Amino acid sequence: MGEQGTDQQAMDRQAMDEVVRFTSDLIRIDTTNRGGGDGNERPAAEYVAERLADAGIEARILESAPGRANVVARIAGTDRAAPAMLVHGHLDVVPAEAADWTVHPFSGEVRDGVVWGRGAVDMKNMDAMILATVRAWARQGLRQPRDIVLAFTADEEDSAAYGAGYLAAEHAGLFEGCTEGISESGGFTFHAGGGMRLYPVGAGERGTAWLKLTARGRAGHGSKVNKENAVSRLAAAITRIGAHEWPVRIIPTVRAALTELAALHGIEPDFDDVDALLAKLGPAAALVEPTVRNSANPTMLQAGYKINVIPGHATAYVDGRMLAGAEEDFAQTLDRLTGPDVEWEFQHREVPLQAPVDSPTYAAMREALQHFDPEGHVVPYCIGGGTDAKQFSRLGITGYGFSPLKLPEGFDYAGMYHGVDERVPVEALHFGVRVLDRFLRGGAR
Repeated sequence: MGEQGTDQQAMDRQAMDEVVRFTSDLIRIDTTNRGGGDGNERPAAEYVAERLADAGIEARILESAPGRANVVARIAGTDRAAPAMLVHGHLDVVPAEAADWTVHPFSGEVRDGVVWGRGAVDMKNMDAMILATVRAWARQGLRQPRDIVLAFTADEEDSAAYGAGYLAAEHAGLFEGCTEGISESGGFTFHAGGGMRLYPVGAGERGTAWLKLTARGRAGHGSKVNKENAVSRLAAAITRIGAHEWPVRIIPTVRAALTELAALHGIEPDFDDVDALLAKLGPAAALVEPTVRNSANPTMLQAGYKINVIPGHATAYVDGRMLAGAEEDFAQTLDRLTGPDVEWEFQHREVPLQAPVDSPTYAAMREALQHFDPEGHVVPYCIGGGTDAKQFSRLGITGYGFSPLKLPEGFDYAGMYHGVDERVPVEALHFGVRVLDRFLRGGAR
């Protein structure tokens, strides 16, 4: 094999060790995002910047507000005319109640081949994979043909106003030349039954529509008849929204997913009866089912201040999601469901996204995954929620969900997002580094 091959193996082993250590270290840095501006990513940003600096990669820490820190670095490629690739991950995490967990959520404990803690899947694992990969390149003296821009962001778990939204609005020049980007929610193993392993790659996202509903009425004594009760009006509107069955809408990304999944199951896709088609796909239907429709789920209610007082107003909040091309229908439907006595407005709105599945970048992601799992099947899918790709899309950057992990059967990946006992297998991290490295080398040509 020769000295060069031996050095390559040693570097690879170091990367394997580092990805585990970085994941654990980042988990131990509590970057809980409680929303409304309550968060502190600065310690994690400094950790990331130090790991990059150790590898000779100059990084900038950019604060949008005290403690709300982002990190951006550009690794120059050999072809200055080639378009750049954005690789991004967020540093914040959702809250975790330690009493509910088997291990402390910010321990970063490595036990029985698994790294435990908040952010192990969402998404400090990917942050660690990025760091381990680019540090391996630095040790090996490797340069990719195109620039690789790294972004580690704040506030993804809320509105992204302090993170990717701030970077896109205030520091767009740092992303000059970037045409495509990769981040969370794709490239993980999905066990579809019968030994079939799928690797869904994010090629679209539903739009975010967080809504505030306000009902107004006549305040009065709780013992009297009141036909203008704001609470009753709001409750009726919320009931209609919760019970509404949204019509099926098949966007191109979802159609591609259904077509490939149907072929893998040996059936002909019938797009005139999508619910029946989903029923034939077994466990794989879970990848597509949340994204064949718009949705709106009531999540919060606020009304009144005393049991015998009818309040003059009542408020509710709804988590809505919109498919590409269905935004107008979403708004018209909300007008109808809320009725004349309830007003609604967007509290936070973000665009839906789609990315081509016939692109060289998608092909490179497929090749990298199948190189390390030849029996796996790579399929596109639309992400039901949202990521920082929405903010970076304002800069003309096409986003894909690609944070590769090879997961054992029975590992509830979807349940790990914002769930209790979030964790990631060490072997999954090793697989992710290998796939990410191969993709970025191949995808950069």
